[in-house]
Amino acid sequence: MSASAAEPLAPARRGRRIPWAIALPLAWVTIVVFCAVTANWIGLADPAAQELILRRKPPSAEFLLGTDNLGRDMLSRIIYGARTSLIVGLCAPAFGFLIGGAIGMCAGYYRGKVDLLLVGVIDVLLAFPALVLALTFTAYLGQSLFNVTLALGILSIPAAARVSRANTLAWGNRDFVLAARTIGASNWRILTREILPNLLPPMFAFWLVAMSVVIVAEGALSFLGLGIPAPQPSWGGMIADGREALDAAPHTALIPAGVMFLTVLSLNFLGDIVRNMVDPRRSAL
Repeated sequence: MSASAAEPLAPARRGRRIPWAIALPLAWVTIVVFCAVTANWIGLADPAAQELILRRKPPSAEFLLGTDNLGRDMLSRIIYGARTSLIVGLCAPAFGFLIGGAIGMCAGYYRGKVDLLLVGVIDVLLAFPALVLALTFTAYLGQSLFNVTLALGILSIPAAARVSRANTLAWGNRDFVLAARTIGASNWRILTREILPNLLPPMFAFWLVAMSVVIVAEGALSFLGLGIPAPQPSWGGMIADGREALDAAPHTALIPAGVMFLTVLSLNFLGDIVRNMVDPRRSAL
C-alpha cells in the first residue's frame, strides 16, 4: 500500500527539482552579488593596502587566493572588483535599454518614415566597432566609473533598440492592440498598457546577456588602461597587472580571469534559460 502510494508522488518530486543548468549559474551569480554587496561587512583586507614583502604569494591559508604584484590581497580585490563589474553590468544595459527600448518601440509601432529614420540611426551606430567607440568615449570623457558606465550604456542602445523594435512589430498587430485602437485608445496608452508589458520579459532575457557583454567590455577597457582608474579594483585591471608575472605568479592573472569567465558564462546561461521560458518556440529549436 505504501509503495503504491509513493509511486505517483515520484514524478511530482522530480518535476520540482531545479535542473543543474539553472542551479549552478544561479548559485554562482548569487554568491558574486552577495559578496559584492556585503564586502564592507565580511572582514576583508583593504584592497588597496600594499605589502611589498608579501608580493606574489601563492594561495595559502593566510591568503586564500594569494597576493598580487604589490602584495595586495587577491580575494579582497576580486570581491571589490565584483562590485565594480556589477555596477557597470547593471547600470550600463539599464541606461541603454531605457533609451534604446523607447527608440525601438517608436520605430516598430509607428513604422513608415519614423521607422526608416530610427533604424538608419541604429545601423549607423552599429557600423562603428564597439570597442573602438568605447575607447574613444572614455579617452575623451576621462577615466571614472561613471564615464565608463555611460560609454558602455550608449553602446547598448542599438542592440536594445533592435530587440525592442522586433518585439513591437510582433505584438503591434495582435487582436488586443487592434481592439484598443478600435475603442479609441491613444498611442501612448497602447504603447504603455498593451505593448510594453509584453516587451519586458524578452527584454529582461536579453538584459542578462547584455550584462555579460558589458562586464567583458569593462574588463577589456581596464585591461587596456582606459577603464576604472587605480586604485579602485576591477577584474580587467587585475588581469592586466597579472600579465607581467605570468611565469612567476600565474595566479595573479588566471584567478580574476577565471572569476570573470564563470560570471559571464553564468549570466549567458541564465539569459538563455529566461529567453526559452518567455518564448517556448525557441526552446524547441
